[in-house]
Amino acid sequence: MAYVDGFILPVPKKNLAAYKKMAKLGRKVWREHGAIDYKECVADDVSVGKWTSFPRSVKLKKTETVIFAYIVYKSRKHRDAVNKKVMADKRLASMGTMKMPFDAKRMIFGGFKVIVT
Repeated sequence: MAYVDGFILPVPKKNLAAYKKMAKLGRKVWREHGAIDYKECVADDVSVGKWTSFPRSVKLKKTETVIFAYIVYKSRKHRDAVNKKVMADKRLASMGTMKMPFDAKRMIFGGFKVIVT
């Protein structure tokens, strides 16, 4: 069994390089503290749906793109242990005071039990 934290967020296209730099640090830190996998994906084929879609879910603006990201763990307990270490990691301390390269208020996230693998 596995557990996944999933994220969908809007990133201004002009901030993609800054976001990628932040994501690379995140990947390094989460993997060093035990995450099984860490992926950050930029929208390539996501049209605006009539009722709902990735763009609608984050109220995407024309100058933005959608990021879909996920982190894989052994279990929810493992996720909680890894995240505790990650939050104490000094390399991420500056993120609390830095201006994020995306609108965190429109980020969607949650934890999921894997049911098919």
